[in-house]
Amino acid sequence: MTKAQEFSIQVQSEDPKKKEEKPKGEKPADPGTSKGAKDAKESEGEELSEEDQQLKDQLEMLVERLKETNTELYRPALETLRTLIRTSTSSMTSVPKPLKFLRPHYPDLQTLYDTWPSSEDKSLFADILSVLAMTYSDTQPRGTLRYRLLSASLRPSDSPLADPGSWGHEYVRHLAAELGEEFTAREQESLEEPSTTEEKDKEAKPKVTLPGTLDDLRELARSCAKFLLSHNAEPDAVDLLEEMEIISDITKLVDENTYARVCQYMIRCVSLLPPPDDVSFLETAHAIYVKHHRFPEALSLAIRLGSPELIKEDFNAPANPLMKRQLAFLMARSQLPLEWLGIPLTEEEAEDDFENDLQDCLFNTKLSEHFQAFGKELGVEDAKSLEDVYKSHLENTRGVSVNIDSARGNLAGTFVNAFVNAGYGNDKLMVKAEEGNSWIYKNKDHGMMSAAASLGLSLLWETDVGISHVDKYTYSADEHIKAGALLATGMLNSGVRTEADYAFHLLGEYTTNPSVWLKTSSIIGLGLAYAGSHREDIVPLLLPHITDDNTSMEIASLSALALGFIFVGSKHGEISDAILLTLMDKSEREDKSLDEKWARFMALGLGLLYLGLQDASDTTIEALKVINHPIAKTAQILVEACSFAGSGNVLRIQSMLRHCDEHINPTTAAKNDDKKDDEKKDEKKDDTHQAFAVIAIALIAMGEDIGADMSLRQFNHLMHYGDPIIRKAVPLAIALVSTSNPQLPILDTLSKYSHDNDLQVAINAIFAMGLVGAGTNNARLSQMLRQLAGYYAKEPDTLFMVRIAQGLVHMGKGAIGLNPFFCDRNILHRPATAALLATLTVFTDAKAFVLDKYHWMLYFLTPAMYPRFLITLDEKLENKPVTVRVGQAIDVVGQAGKPRTISGFQTHQSPVRLGTIERAELATEEFIPFSHVLEGFVLLQKNPGWETEDKMQL
Repeated sequence: MTKAQEFSIQVQSEDPKKKEEKPKGEKPADPGTSKGAKDAKESEGEELSEEDQQLKDQLEMLVERLKETNTELYRPALETLRTLIRTSTSSMTSVPKPLKFLRPHYPDLQTLYDTWPSSEDKSLFADILSVLAMTYSDTQPRGTLRYRLLSASLRPSDSPLADPGSWGHEYVRHLAAELGEEFTAREQESLEEPSTTEEKDKEAKPKVTLPGTLDDLRELARSCAKFLLSHNAEPDAVDLLEEMEIISDITKLVDENTYARVCQYMIRCVSLLPPPDDVSFLETAHAIYVKHHRFPEALSLAIRLGSPELIKEDFNAPANPLMKRQLAFLMARSQLPLEWLGIPLTEEEAEDDFENDLQDCLFNTKLSEHFQAFGKELGVEDAKSLEDVYKSHLENTRGVSVNIDSARGNLAGTFVNAFVNAGYGNDKLMVKAEEGNSWIYKNKDHGMMSAAASLGLSLLWETDVGISHVDKYTYSADEHIKAGALLATGMLNSGVRTEADYAFHLLGEYTTNPSVWLKTSSIIGLGLAYAGSHREDIVPLLLPHITDDNTSMEIASLSALALGFIFVGSKHGEISDAILLTLMDKSEREDKSLDEKWARFMALGLGLLYLGLQDASDTTIEALKVINHPIAKTAQILVEACSFAGSGNVLRIQSMLRHCDEHINPTTAAKNDDKKDDEKKDEKKDDTHQAFAVIAIALIAMGEDIGADMSLRQFNHLMHYGDPIIRKAVPLAIALVSTSNPQLPILDTLSKYSHDNDLQVAINAIFAMGLVGAGTNNARLSQMLRQLAGYYAKEPDTLFMVRIAQGLVHMGKGAIGLNPFFCDRNILHRPATAALLATLTVFTDAKAFVLDKYHWMLYFLTPAMYPRFLITLDEKLENKPVTVRVGQAIDVVGQAGKPRTISGFQTHQSPVRLGTIERAELATEEFIPFSHVLEGFVLLQKNPGWETEDKMQL
């Protein structure tokens, strides 16, 4: 029920004329006569106070004057009516008395209005009728708007009555509601055009015809919005202008007191709006921030929009060098191409120390140094051993002796050691191991590759020191060790840029090496090192592998994936065309290589090019529909899902659900007849696309809290009724929705799935538990995994996955997370999303990849790894400890006043660790932060007014 309807019903219930119905045929008494007044008084059933009776008599007298022939009486009578209505006071729950007493006269006044000639008096009369029409909105819809428009057409534009706010807040809200209704009705009329006269007659309905054009409606809406903005009703103003399709006009209406609340509301609405309204909201909010010189907020929105032009403008806008450094930290966190900024990116080009400092901020040069100092502050700088993570003495192995020195156990130890000690550069198995006693040699064959590559995680972001440790293994005679060293080189440089460009020069020469292991490592290494950088000079190294018919599907697909990592969200025409032509060509020739397990990575590489670009992928999806092969359907789903990643688009989620409702390979069959069984195997159709459809639901929904909660319900249904391929993907999808955010219901759900009869489901659920708890040190989850280690003691594959999950939960000793959202969970980190998607794609067939000889694919997670810290810096970019409060983030958008944005907070000294759903605030106003979100690196400046406040308090 609208506010207008409530108001009208309330008036009717209080209307004395309706409290007692007159007998049929009895003529109502004239309220203007004394007899009529007496009858009306009796019919009320209650006595009016002397003051109310006097007001009522006065109003009726004024109405009578308007009916007289003497036109000189009209103006004073109208002015008096207007004054009485506007100055009437009553409680918040009752109708103003002048409206209550004038309601019975409204039909007569309408008739009278039509008889008056056009004049300024008639304009004022229409204004008064517009207010009275609020009490008749149930029987005469949009009457308030009708008379408002009539009044506007009769008066000069400079008249003081032109402001609708002069009649009060309730009137403006009522008018705003009717404006929205009228605009919608006119739009529908313009769309519905019956073709013949007969159809017009059939569809003829009683319509309310209002004066004025769409421009008149919009001009009135701007006036209402201006009033609402000045009276703390920012959400109402935004909703009105959005309904009138002029949201961009709000930029001119906001001032320094209202812009912050308006932008907060608009940004929160984005995930609930359909395209293209969501983009227009972001662009409008960005324009408002730019107008008010809020550069960090503007740049964060430009990053969400993915616009190189806006990013360059916002980055170069501030003159303050400290603000520019803060923006540089934001750019470095986003891992966007630095060439977009149009500034010097080498020491030779830098003209002064400021530009050198700016390069350090943009390149993430000091990330490793700050992270290791952060570890010291937390007291976790010492390397953790495997037993510190496993805590085997707490496991209940039910008397089963487990050979921990087995090859599979050592391989698990490789990954656990790498994940737990990531970024600290001091683990005892690899970095600090004595010469010849390295953990590498406790593994065999392909296990040695993963062991050598684990150096890349242990020395993550520490490029100079890391290269010296890794370099010695690049000269190894064993190609597995050499391949691992190449992969480690790529991982070292992930998220960090160096002028020496080690990864490009070291890995580039191996992309044409005849050894499959070395070629694979160099290709993936390049993808991890330059994720999100859009480096054009890498294209000639990798693109030929995709188009060359003599190249194996493994190398071609991994090349496509690496290019997808590097050019994520770029819509790169040359790469997408090459992948499409390759798929079409192989399909036409009925090439069997498309049936291989590797083809899914080629489809993913294509999808990553369109990550977050929404409708930009339509042409590619149409081209994929032409390909007559099952991989085309998988590619369509991946491209569509990537395009709308994090958007919360409900229609796209529904289309993905439709892919899941079909039973492609029915499981009910006669088991006794061997021939029938053989026939069924032969007839089995490819249903891989359904697994990706499940993951796609999570990928689209994860950006919006309500959609994410609803998707979890859908996964529950899919788990009950879906085919094995769908059930296998459900835990992966749950992990994507809640990465590094262990919520109790999700942990319980995954714990249940980890005991599933289907081992594939159980393995994926255990890995999902690791992703959900990644970098949190969650005690409950650690206990669950220890119990699973005992439960699956006799299952080497499952036990291996339990160990991996344990390593993920303690990632970076609880200081590194995998969640792809940052900046108060408002910006989607594209390289991190690509990393998570690639890892989940591996687990759509874990037995063929991770549990075979391709376990090194777990390192796909590297671009998603980033410290979850808040480090405050002074003007010299040195650590500046200050008091901060850390608590659970609260959504305060639209709330009145200045409510607290965190709850259950604790006060700490920075640097501090932040959880995925936590938020930080400065405890005092001694310093002013340059960033609007206290997360990552935040520059502080001394508040000049702080010392004055201290003196005043003393």
